[in-house]
Amino acid sequence: MYAYGAPEEEEEHTADEQAWGFATQTAFDAYFLLNSKPSRTSSNVFSNLVPPLTPEEYMDAIKRVSSSDTPANFKPLWQDDALRKAFFARCFTELHEGFNLLFYGYGSKRNVLNAFAKAASARHGHVVVANGFQPNFSLKDLLSAIEQIPLVYDAPLIGTGIEAQSQRIHTVFSSADNDARLYLILHNIDGPALRTTKAKAQLSLLALTPRIHLVASIDHINASQRWSFTELFARKPEPGVEDHSTKVPSRGFAWLWHDMTTLAPYDFELAFADPASLYGVSALHGGRAREASTGVAAGAALVTESAARHVLASVTDKARKLFVLLGTKQLEVMPDGAGAGAAPTDAAFDYERLFGAARDNFVATSDTALRALLGEFRDHGLVVSSAGTAGAGETLWIPMRRDALTKILGKLRQEQQ
Repeated sequence: MYAYGAPEEEEEHTADEQAWGFATQTAFDAYFLLNSKPSRTSSNVFSNLVPPLTPEEYMDAIKRVSSSDTPANFKPLWQDDALRKAFFARCFTELHEGFNLLFYGYGSKRNVLNAFAKAASARHGHVVVANGFQPNFSLKDLLSAIEQIPLVYDAPLIGTGIEAQSQRIHTVFSSADNDARLYLILHNIDGPALRTTKAKAQLSLLALTPRIHLVASIDHINASQRWSFTELFARKPEPGVEDHSTKVPSRGFAWLWHDMTTLAPYDFELAFADPASLYGVSALHGGRAREASTGVAAGAALVTESAARHVLASVTDKARKLFVLLGTKQLEVMPDGAGAGAAPTDAAFDYERLFGAARDNFVATSDTALRALLGEFRDHGLVVSSAGTAGAGETLWIPMRRDALTKILGKLRQEQQ
């Protein structure tokens, strides 16, 4: 609809119409016009401005770091008796008030939590320390360690599995028949073995047990997103007081967050890490540098043991048999000293020979079936092929360290027996 008025107003209105492309601009028109424009993004990306270190640069920087770089007046918390006693007294008060403690911040918190475990044992409480950052750690190992406590060991176990174990531990430390306390120290509760839904559910049951006090540390950048508001603000019931309105025990964590920035190196925690995970940054410095440092062709990233387990857990039995077949052939030609992986020319296996071996072992009887089984591995980078076509020099290999590939193949063979 046009507005009629003086000639000056008409000219001004016409110019406005031509500028916006509308006869009469409304708030809706302005909204859609604004959102139709592409968003502006900055090209000043941190990863481009400050490229990551290559493995060689990283090792040189670590070698230059010495104890002399520490300030003279700096004294760690676990070495200062006065500060440590005052801090631990506050922690015990918070734990006995029904909270659990979660420590975050840059630097290893292992020494502080281990010192707290010693202080807890001096109070005649049961203490269990678990290293959640270890790759072979599992929730069952934690529950089995708790069950070694005589009070828990003598209690009846109804059912099997970790659910029954967690329920027995919860019943023992919720009962009014005893006043025993358990201090559960978890280094890196954000570790791979404790990120699963099942592990989280069982830990939430133990965390709200009246006389179980959970003290944990986190280092993952997204660890705070693991818990819902209900789990964060849950509260422990009084010891021996049961809620008869429901038979389902309370679950949650009742965290109190503490900043524990120690700036201590993660030497012990990173001792179990795969060194090959550091090599990925070399791709930003060019394919040649990466190929020289890892022995793997440019574009083929080394696969860690945990990543391979996730992929193999989602494929069919025939695909696992094919992986074992290819991995076995690769180990036969890989040199013994291939700690960071072997060069493709040394570890690759010819496609035609693999097809013949797969056909003899009743894994794949046609070229189409074999390529279908390899498709899932190719998509996740677990199997890499060289340039070429079938029957014309195509080779396949698994970009993994020799020790990691040996472990994976050993576990797969046990499952297939």
